[in-house]
Amino acid sequence: MSSASEESTALGEVESNDNVLMRTRRLSRAVTEIYDIKLRPFGVSAVQFSLLEMIGRMEPTTRAAIARKQELDKSTLTRDLKSIFLEGWVKEVQERANGRSRPIALTKAGKQLLSDAQSAWLAAQDEVKFLLRKQGFIAE
Repeated sequence: MSSASEESTALGEVESNDNVLMRTRRLSRAVTEIYDIKLRPFGVSAVQFSLLEMIGRMEPTTRAAIARKQELDKSTLTRDLKSIFLEGWVKEVQERANGRSRPIALTKAGKQLLSDAQSAWLAAQDEVKFLLRKQGFIAE
């Protein structure tokens, strides 16, 4: 498990590189790692949790609507959805279905996971905000 000082170091390393693209990529990885560490005890990744949370807010919703909202290409969304379908956290539903779309919604297990892991998600958000402020990436 990563400590706050290790995470702070990861964010601090971002500061030392003058290449903006590389700095933002490293920052993104460091932030994602904080979320992943907090969510690991629940068996869900940051990407999966974020996707589940969005589906929960929009359900039932289509893959196209999710892709637009998250600004994802079809192949990335398909890969990310596959994992949460396999876990049984989402399912296709008949509500608002037509010949061209197959809406999806959270299962009972998906809703329970969101509820159970919410405090870990919020703790990760607080930690990320603290570290970003400390590094000067966001204003106090």
